[in-house]
Amino acid sequence: MSTRPIAVEVDGVTKRFRLRHTHSLKESLVWMMQGRERHNDFTALDDINLTVPQGQTMALLGRNGSGKSTLLKLRAGVMAPDQGRVRLRGRVAGLLEVGAGLHPDLTGRENVFLNASILGMTEADIRARFDDIVDFADIGPFLDTQVRFYSSGMFLRLAFAVAVHTEPDVFLVDEILAVGDEPFRRRCLERIERLSAEGRTLVVVSHDLPLVERLCNRGVVLQQGSVIHDGDVSEAVAHLKAPA
Repeated sequence: MSTRPIAVEVDGVTKRFRLRHTHSLKESLVWMMQGRERHNDFTALDDINLTVPQGQTMALLGRNGSGKSTLLKLRAGVMAPDQGRVRLRGRVAGLLEVGAGLHPDLTGRENVFLNASILGMTEADIRARFDDIVDFADIGPFLDTQVRFYSSGMFLRLAFAVAVHTEPDVFLVDEILAVGDEPFRRRCLERIERLSAEGRTLVVVSHDLPLVERLCNRGVVLQQGSVIHDGDVSEAVAHLKAPA
């Protein structure tokens, strides 16, 4: 068992969603008169228990609908569990969707200050690292343009550049590297590997199995909201690939 401090702890976490089948009052009344169920509850995560030691790189794996992204969002504090608790140690940066944390009505420059401050940086820190962030994002003359006019690739570059320059203790990534051109993707991977080498904690969700084997040393496989395998990442990938 690792003696390193725990960076992420998931203790007895359950998360349910209500799936509605009707979308208007009229439709609800019709379904009710017909005796049909207007909604049903879906358990996305069922009593999950996981700990991630400081400095570990972990992949969350599983088929679509297995609960990977839901678990990552709970860790990022985007949503709260129905049962259990999630605890994190240190500064957390999450890239859970393209442009996460960017305000569409603000310029790229303004979003650098807004997003970085949300991620825990002081104004002095942001100003000291501003040029590095902009250089990494490589959005050229669009820095002072509202981000609503950015392409998805530009959104990604700016959000990623801010997140990695906050020097997070825990870095959460959900399929974000599937977007962007090859040169930028390569720079992202190099930066993530550097964070890992510095002892940062990484939790990544991806269907790109060669990528997670490159980045991670531990793999957790989810199926229908439950952990079915937890171990070496290569073993986890093999478990996922095995016929049902």
